[in-house]
Amino acid sequence: MLFQSLQKRCADDFEFFDRQLELGIDVRVELPDIPLRFADGVTVQTWKEQPAGETVPRLHKQYRTPSGTLETIVKQTQDWLYGDDVPLFDDYLAPRSVKFLVGDPSDLAALRHLLVPPRDEDIATFHTSAARYKRYAEAKGLLLCGGWRDWRSNPVNVVGSQGGAMLGTDALMWLCSATAPLYWAHDQPAFLEELIALIAARDERQMEIMLDAGAELIVERAWYAGTEFWSPRLYRRFIAPLLRRQVALAHQAGAKFGYIMTSGTMPLLDDLLDAGIDAIIGVDPAQGKGTRLDELARRTRGRMCSWGGVSAPMSVEHASAAEIWRAVERAVTICGAQDGFILSPVDNILDASPETWENVREFVRAWQHLCN
Repeated sequence: MLFQSLQKRCADDFEFFDRQLELGIDVRVELPDIPLRFADGVTVQTWKEQPAGETVPRLHKQYRTPSGTLETIVKQTQDWLYGDDVPLFDDYLAPRSVKFLVGDPSDLAALRHLLVPPRDEDIATFHTSAARYKRYAEAKGLLLCGGWRDWRSNPVNVVGSQGGAMLGTDALMWLCSATAPLYWAHDQPAFLEELIALIAARDERQMEIMLDAGAELIVERAWYAGTEFWSPRLYRRFIAPLLRRQVALAHQAGAKFGYIMTSGTMPLLDDLLDAGIDAIIGVDPAQGKGTRLDELARRTRGRMCSWGGVSAPMSVEHASAAEIWRAVERAVTICGAQDGFILSPVDNILDASPETWENVREFVRAWQHLCN
C-alpha cells in the first residue's frame, strides 16, 4: 500500500519505482500531481501566536476569498511536520485543530473558491508529465494508478502540491473534524449533502483528467468512512450514492475503482459490492475493527479484489521472522484462492530501521516461497 520509509530515501518517483522493483515486489505507478490553484482573488495569510499560560504555540491560517474568509487554528505540537505552515488537507489537522476551516453553512461559499477545477494550462502541464509515467508503466508492464498520491512527499502548501489525491469523504475530517459532520447528518442534513457534493465534484473532475491520462485504477480514500465513524444508515444516505456514481465514471472509461477502507468495513461490505468497486484496499485482520478474512474472502470471491491481508506495524515492522511467515501464510491460505488477491502490508511501512528493512525482505521471501 504505502512505503514511506523507502519513498523518503528516493530523489523522485522513478527512483522509488525502480527500488521497489529491485526488492522484487509488484509496483503501482502513481500518476503525478494535477496542479492545484485557488480561484482568482484568494489571498492566504499565516501567523503564529503564543497563548498566555500555554506551552504550545498556535498557528493561524486565513484564506480570504471574494465570498468571505476561512480560518483554521492548530496547535504546533513538537511532532508537527510542517514548520510554521498549515496544510489544507492532512491527518495531522484533526487532533491538533482548535478551529476547523468549515464550521457552518455560511462557509461553503468561501470554500468553493478553494476547491476549484484545474485550469486548462495546468491540465496541459499534468498531461505532459503524466505521459512519462505512462511510458514507464507500459515499458515495465506495471499498473498505472491515479488518485492515491501521497502529498507528504511534496513541498508543503506549494500550489500544486495537493492536487493529485482523491479526497473522498476523508476531507470532512480535515476540514470539519471527525464529529461535526455526524451531528450535521441529523441536524443540518442539507448542509452536509451540499458539502459532500462540493468535495465529490472536485474529485470527479480529478478522475476525468486522470482517466484521460490512461489511469487503469482510480483509488479513493475512505479511511474515515467506515463504521467506526459512520453508521450504515448514514453511510447509505450520504456517501454510497456518490460512490456509485464515481465507480460508474471509472468503469465507463474502462478503468477499475479501488476504495481504501482499513477498518469498520464488514457492516458495509454489501454496499461496497453493490456499488461495483473492484478492489477493497486495506484489508487488515489485526487492526481493522471487525475484519474477518475468511468471511470477507467468502463474500467477495469472484466479485471484488481484496488488497492487504497483513498488518504493517504488527506483522512486519515489529514482528519476528516466524510471525511474518505465519501472517503471510494465513493471508495467502484464506484469500489466495480468490482471483485478484493482492498481498500487502496495511497500510504503511514507516520505520526505517535496519531491523524493519530486514523484516520487509523477510516478508517478500515468505510471499515468494508461498506463492510460487
